[in-house]
Amino acid sequence: MSTRSKAWVFGLVVCFALAGDYSAAIAKTTGPCAELKPIDPDNDGTVDLNEAKNAAAAVFGKLDVDKDGTLTVKELQGRLSRNEFKTADPDKDATLSKDEYLAVVESRFKAADKDGEGTVDCDEIKSKAGKALMRLLK
Repeated sequence: MSTRSKAWVFGLVVCFALAGDYSAAIAKTTGPCAELKPIDPDNDGTVDLNEAKNAAAAVFGKLDVDKDGTLTVKELQGRLSRNEFKTADPDKDATLSKDEYLAVVESRFKAADKDGEGTVDCDEIKSKAGKALMRLLK
């Protein structure tokens, strides 16, 4: 192998090594699952239905400003449209109980879990269905 060929091989190796280190630095900075981090207590990069419901229950408590155990359209602060709210309110009492809210979360979770494996990952949470789920969890 000529000196010139060796230099090219060495240069390619260095380029690949630097590219690998650079991409790792980017991943650490931006975090591939930054959207999931606040609701992923086991830090496995996915959220299961139980984790989603726990996050939703905490959000429900924060949104229920009058502490009556229900949420009105106003208390939901735009997380559901009026039509979505009507669908989520089967007893038609113009409020959502925690169980009704969690039923919407479960429905949205299932819609976001495109591969059906019981978890929502980074790619799934960035989908339209995933974003709709996240509106109920933050």
